[in-house]
Amino acid sequence: MGKYSDKNAVITGGGSGIGFATAELLADGGARVMITGRSEATLDAARERLGRNALAVRGDVSSLSDLDALAERVKGELGTVDALFVNAGIATLTPFGSTTEETYDELFATNVKGAYFTVQKLAPLLGEGAGVVLTTSVANVMGLLDSSVYAAGKAALRSMARSFSRELLPRGIRVNAVSPGPVDTGALDRTMTAEAAERFKAERVADNPMRRFGTPEEIARAAAFLAFDATYTTGAEFAVDGGATQL
Repeated sequence: MGKYSDKNAVITGGGSGIGFATAELLADGGARVMITGRSEATLDAARERLGRNALAVRGDVSSLSDLDALAERVKGELGTVDALFVNAGIATLTPFGSTTEETYDELFATNVKGAYFTVQKLAPLLGEGAGVVLTTSVANVMGLLDSSVYAAGKAALRSMARSFSRELLPRGIRVNAVSPGPVDTGALDRTMTAEAAERFKAERVADNPMRRFGTPEEIARAAAFLAFDATYTTGAEFAVDGGATQL
């Protein structure tokens, strides 16, 4: 029997990075895990690596019809949910002076609206004592360059952790947030030029008290703790950032 045997978890954005690392941790511990994402190929590869305890559902969290379909799959395949990790998001860097309405709307549709309605649609399936974890970011308190829209969205999630906690507490459901610092998930290399990615990484490492990036596995352990072990904690944000927001 693993630590998470007989537990059911849903992880949005679970095909790669922090979401996948969390899915792997829980699945290895015996949990049945449903992951979501927009890329069929990424999801198929992740499900193959996760093994028989994993289910994958393709969908876009910014689409309410996709979230309705996800809720139906969760209800049919898992029934009651013990942990919901609201992790899907995009991290587009955009200079304030040249930010377009399209970029602004895309970031908020995925990172804010997507998170809000993920919780709303799946809340009826959460069991008593369940844990919800939202992925925020150090950007919501640090004022990082070229991150104004992204940071505002993550600050909104920080607020939601408190509001959702109050809404769901009568059912014994806890809602918390994990706030990662710089984490090497490979996303920077996919979304930036090699030169820009290296410069950004060097700046973040130089500014970090631990002088390194975190790993997806380190964030996964924090998310699992909030979801299952932090039974007297709700409405909180747990910084896992190498001390960036604390020192």
